[in-house]
Amino acid sequence: MEARIQALPEVKEATITFTTNQLQVVTEGDKDLLEEFQKICAAIESEVIVKRKVSVNKKEEKKKREQEQQEKKREQKRERIEIVAGAGLFLAGILLKDKYELFSTILFVSSYLALGWEILLTAGKNICKGRMLDENFLMSIATLGAFAIQEYAEAVGVMLFYRIGEMFEHIAVEKSRGQIMSAVDLRPEVVSREQNGVTEVIPAERAQVGDLLIVRPGDRIPLDGTVLDGESRIDTSPVTGEPVPVKVEKGDSLVSGCVNTSGLLKMRVEKVLEDSMVTRILDSVEHAAASKPKIDKFITRFARVYTPFVVALALATAILPSLVTGNWSYWVYTALTFLVISCPCALVLSVPLAFFSGIGAGSKRGILFKGGVAIEALQGVKTVVMDKTGTITEGNFVVQKCVANEMEEEELLRLAAVCEKNSTHPIGTSILLAAEERKVSVPDPERITEISGKGIEAVLDGRQILCGNQKLMEQYQVDLTNGPKGSYGTEVLVAVDGEFAGFLVISDTIKKDAVSAVQELKRQKIRTAMLTGDAKESAEAVAEQTGIDEVHARLLPEEKLGELTKIREQNGSVMFVGDGINDAPVLAGADVGAAMGSGADAAIEAADVVFMTSSMEAIPASLEIARSTNRIAKQNVLFALAIKVVVMVLGLAGFADMWLAVFADTGVAMLCVLNSIRILYKKK
Repeated sequence: MEARIQALPEVKEATITFTTNQLQVVTEGDKDLLEEFQKICAAIESEVIVKRKVSVNKKEEKKKREQEQQEKKREQKRERIEIVAGAGLFLAGILLKDKYELFSTILFVSSYLALGWEILLTAGKNICKGRMLDENFLMSIATLGAFAIQEYAEAVGVMLFYRIGEMFEHIAVEKSRGQIMSAVDLRPEVVSREQNGVTEVIPAERAQVGDLLIVRPGDRIPLDGTVLDGESRIDTSPVTGEPVPVKVEKGDSLVSGCVNTSGLLKMRVEKVLEDSMVTRILDSVEHAAASKPKIDKFITRFARVYTPFVVALALATAILPSLVTGNWSYWVYTALTFLVISCPCALVLSVPLAFFSGIGAGSKRGILFKGGVAIEALQGVKTVVMDKTGTITEGNFVVQKCVANEMEEEELLRLAAVCEKNSTHPIGTSILLAAEERKVSVPDPERITEISGKGIEAVLDGRQILCGNQKLMEQYQVDLTNGPKGSYGTEVLVAVDGEFAGFLVISDTIKKDAVSAVQELKRQKIRTAMLTGDAKESAEAVAEQTGIDEVHARLLPEEKLGELTKIREQNGSVMFVGDGINDAPVLAGADVGAAMGSGADAAIEAADVVFMTSSMEAIPASLEIARSTNRIAKQNVLFALAIKVVVMVLGLAGFADMWLAVFADTGVAMLCVLNSIRILYKKK
């Protein structure tokens, strides 16, 4: 289907995602191709329905899903009746086989038709469409061939266990798919809106920006917004994976998907449902599922070769030894077992499901993987390179020290605050905050000039005040004999009328989990490095406290990418973690780029992985999930192929029958599906 849709001249790209039942298409022009897509898909699988994806009305979606579930239940009930009836006739045929051979044969034929009529019909339809090497055709040929060589019980038994295996396989797939989607779909169906003192329940998609919503204790925050009234604690774990509830009060931001655990809140809607976090998470997971890793693409190509090869091997097994030995019955039977195990179901099902489970497991812990490609790339990471501010540290700059030469500390702080009065830089903001906390009055300067990359020059009461780094002091030839001797943090130097007046030391707080996260990375044998534009002393102090292996400081944004390239050449594949807008080029240039969810939109857009929480523990967790996912996908491939090869060899040696061949097909497929979803239940 995917290949034929891709071949349409108007289609630039087409991806069918098994795990989300979605077709994503990029087209040229405005032509509506839905009918064309339906024709293509129905020509291959008549049951397939292609319909346009509707907008975010979860209530309607739920209703449709319930209708589909009812339809599936009716279908499963019919399947069970057919299987029970077929099994009953099959057992009766076996019991009467020795005494009433003709009646037993009639029972076997009746059982076969009850179990396999749909498979035979579908195979016939597909042959008319020119499609032969699908599981319906192969099972039909294998079982009819068994009838031809008078292995009636074997033919019916194979069809019976094939149907049972298929039923359990479908149940396992649907259940795992439903579990993953329900875990990531946090969208509300309805919201409680208050207007003119009256509360009404409306569909979530009808809520508009500015609406007042009521969020009761135990309710999920429906949309992104701001607290207008009330105080509570919010469980953010559904979105960020962070287990500790966060206190919120009037003026605080609320993220949709989180749970209100205690007090009643009144909130103002800041983003409609389509733009809120709950929808962004769902969309990101769906888009991630459509990004197929290399192993998935390989299995798709392999399956196209594998089945024809095994069918050809079956023909050769049926004909060549028979011509030599004359024992046609034995070799035809052996060939039929090959046909049963020639379907690559276990491979084609389990690999995409394993990666989708990895994406779901990540989203439950506040880690959004932007596709199987990102998960696949993470397994090869040798070095984690991190930005300092906002990644390793909180980014909350605080004035730690105020050292004045021949004036009071408050006066030095006042002069620095005068220069930074209009600044939006985190360092400037921290100086102004320190002045406010110490109740230092900050007058307006007569003139203020920003000197790029160096600091600020201001005039207050006719005096020239300089506030900045060492380069600024050197530019104005200020003597720094009594200057700072080096300390952890950013040093802001102050001079008045060309004379050095003192300095402030400003630093941000290292995250509580930084040390444990770095230790966990080392346990995983991952090297760590830091790239920062901050002073070398400050960067080295942070690295020493956290245990980071190497530090590259005083870097401009364009220099970070160069250092990253050097690290990659020395150590191998790198993952870069950052949160600033100036990190976007490095994120895009790394083998895997990861952004803190609290960071700039540009960084989040450029990243392959987004950590919804700013926790550093998400970094080793993402690597662990990626390794588990890739390991499970490879296990499935090796297990499925190994079992099939072993059964083929046993068949050639005369030790394997068609019963074992059925296990090698549907039984192995079901085991691989169950193996794929176990990552969802893995404890942190």
